[in-house]
Amino acid sequence: MTNPIPVTLLTGFLGAGKTTLLNRLLHDPAAGRVAVIVNEFGEAGLDHDLIESAAEDVVLMPAGCICCTIRGDLAKTMSRLLVRRAMGELRFDRVVIETTGLADPGPIHHTLLVDPVLAPDFVLDGIVTAVDVVLGLSTLDRHAEAQAQVAMADRIVLTKRDLADDITLQRLEHRLDRLNPGAKRIIADNGVVPTGVLFGLSAMRRPMAHGAALDWLSAAPAPDPLAGLSGLPQPKAQITPLSHHASDDRITTASVTLTTPIAPEVFDLWLDTLVALRGQDILRMKGIVHIKDLPTPFVFHGVQHIYEPPQPLTNWPEGDQTSRIVIIARDIPQQDLDESLAMLGQYPEPETV
Repeated sequence: MTNPIPVTLLTGFLGAGKTTLLNRLLHDPAAGRVAVIVNEFGEAGLDHDLIESAAEDVVLMPAGCICCTIRGDLAKTMSRLLVRRAMGELRFDRVVIETTGLADPGPIHHTLLVDPVLAPDFVLDGIVTAVDVVLGLSTLDRHAEAQAQVAMADRIVLTKRDLADDITLQRLEHRLDRLNPGAKRIIADNGVVPTGVLFGLSAMRRPMAHGAALDWLSAAPAPDPLAGLSGLPQPKAQITPLSHHASDDRITTASVTLTTPIAPEVFDLWLDTLVALRGQDILRMKGIVHIKDLPTPFVFHGVQHIYEPPQPLTNWPEGDQTSRIVIIARDIPQQDLDESLAMLGQYPEPETV
């Protein structure tokens, strides 16, 4: 397939408001032809008076959306949808997967990357996490799954804002700043958000504009010409720890900004070493990378040991050679992340004749 079908993961802890967001999406003709995969119809709370027709495990909605349950394996459910689409029985342009409230989105992302049937035809478009403003802080305090859902998000939707005071919102946003400072936040109005803000979040698509790629990687700080690393011959990199732990947070986020291209052997050694030693603890890694002697930068993105094929940014502005990489990890000490990223600011010694 020339253009893989974009997939959005909608996650959030129990009671965070995913049900309301889903129902609003199913009401909205502007969402287009969307296949919405939910775990159980009863859990999703679909408005059955909107059902146009039903067959087996698929429900068609008047707004153009399709809704189906996961009965067993997610990959099998998506494969069945793909077959029915190819046969002309169903029409959809994107997929939204609603995860269970206790689910870590990482394994679903992993499935999309490695499943031999799904990987050629589906691509992750973004992870959207719903966070209850009223109970968000206590949920993050008690549940590591909720921390992972927030840390992995490309976009965070704040729900039940009308039930919380300003101080509660400020405290929650401060906590979100520690867990995932790069994810843009949207306040839902009774479960309603503009349709477009949930889609088109990935930089792993072509063509990718300069501004959109930077927006995707918005956690990376702007380059600081005065910043440097101790012990290196020239100040070429800025390492920024983006998460200062609450006592119970297992999530660590850090980024690196380098203003000169990275030596290819340094980048390969760094990535191979990090993935080999701590790959199982990497929730997400993404970056815009300039490699020495390559004409254009590329974007890369992965989880744990699996990485999507890098995509070149052919329309990048001339003269901008800044590389930006963000790592979101679980149970990796901040110092270890910083020391790993510091490797990227080094250059191999020139060979002597």
